[in-house]
Amino acid sequence: MSELKKQKQRNSRRRNRSKKTAFMHPTRSRLVVFKSNKNIEAQIVNDVEGHTLVSSSSLEKALQVDVKKSKSKTDISVLVGESIAKKALEKKINTVVFDRNGYPYHGRVKAFAEAARKAGLKF
Repeated sequence: MSELKKQKQRNSRRRNRSKKTAFMHPTRSRLVVFKSNKNIEAQIVNDVEGHTLVSSSSLEKALQVDVKKSKSKTDISVLVGESIAKKALEKKINTVVFDRNGYPYHGRVKAFAEAARKAGLKF
């Protein structure tokens, strides 16, 4: 088995393991995070109906001024976490299930989650 195939299998196992408790939760929506090398995106999804309720990204025009001022990608993650929490609270979404999408819970993902919690979302 090639190294690339082993790596893809390992990543898919990790991703699915993190979704096991978050997917199709009957009472709470799912907060999904996606990160690329430069940006971070998040959305709150209602799995029962299959709709995205709220989304936020570091590519949004409203956040561009703050993104350019930030010094690191971790600071950008904090901005996006605060932004999605603010939008969710406006739509009266208080509690969510956090789906880290297979990413280890440290660094940018941890900064995002802590910022969202501090801004008022409950995981």
